[in-house]
Amino acid sequence: MGHTYSSHLFHCVFSTKGRCKTISAELHPRLWASLGAIARDEGLKALAIGGIEDHIHMLLSVPPKIVFSNALQHIKGNSSKWVHDTFPGLEWDSWQQGYGSFSIGISQVEDTIAYIQNQKEHHAKKTFQEEFLAFLKKHGIEYEERYVWG
Repeated sequence: MGHTYSSHLFHCVFSTKGRCKTISAELHPRLWASLGAIARDEGLKALAIGGIEDHIHMLLSVPPKIVFSNALQHIKGNSSKWVHDTFPGLEWDSWQQGYGSFSIGISQVEDTIAYIQNQKEHHAKKTFQEEFLAFLKKHGIEYEERYVWG
């Protein structure tokens, strides 16, 4: 083939440090926009961003030339700096060190976007911890729960 064609879609989940509830509803639109812009600067395309007070979800399309872990580290670091610079009085520490990243197929994009956009309703029934462990189990990722939460 003369060109490279690929589809790499990742549903990413990460929390505020200590899962502190520091992402207010008023902050959501601006933070989501900032995360999208930072992702774009890293060469990724954010198809959906959403979350609640203590964590976010991003659906990212990743080109094959991008080292995903480095790009996500930059997204987290630059967005944390953006929060500190834009809202200096906000009680904000940072994002947690790790993250969850789950590959999805093109047929799952619409459902994943709907899931990300309906986080408030979803978390009326399920905690972040329950949600995250369910993702790990669904994707067959082995873990010891005592190490999951840092």
